[in-house]
Amino acid sequence: MINSMTLARPYAQAAFDYAVMKNRLDQWQNTLTFTTLVVSCPSIKDLISGPLAPTDLSELFIKICGDQLDKPGQNFIRILSENKRLLIIPTVLEQFIQLRTKYESIIEVEVLSSSKLSNIQISNIRVLMEKYLSSKIKLNYTIDKSLIAGLIIRIGDIVIDGSIRNRIEQLTKILQS
Repeated sequence: MINSMTLARPYAQAAFDYAVMKNRLDQWQNTLTFTTLVVSCPSIKDLISGPLAPTDLSELFIKICGDQLDKPGQNFIRILSENKRLLIIPTVLEQFIQLRTKYESIIEVEVLSSSKLSNIQISNIRVLMEKYLSSKIKLNYTIDKSLIAGLIIRIGDIVIDGSIRNRIEQLTKILQS
């Protein structure tokens, strides 16, 4: 049997992606919070579980929500209703909040370079790290001449060492063995 977390995941992801694209995270979270309250009402649960056709149910649900739903929110309710998923709205909200928390978290990334990097290079590193980590980052940049050449990138306990110093040390170990 499929659980509500599995059913809610694609809806939460779609709502989240749309909210990020339109820069409306607060609005979508408020919409999902409000519709969760509506769905939690026992009489609404009975209505959703009843014999109404999905289109009739979605239109009734939208009327109950009134002006709390904009057009995209109404369309979201129609899709949920059509797929008989209105009762998973609370789980969609939970997963939306998790996605938002991860998205808005800031991860510290330390970059060590043997020489000064240009603003374009630093910007490129920032963009790649944000894409790789799927999160916003705070980039701390330091010059370390002992690296000889190359970069070291540290993300918590993850180290990406592309320095010449590291390669020389590895070569030395190989030659000594």
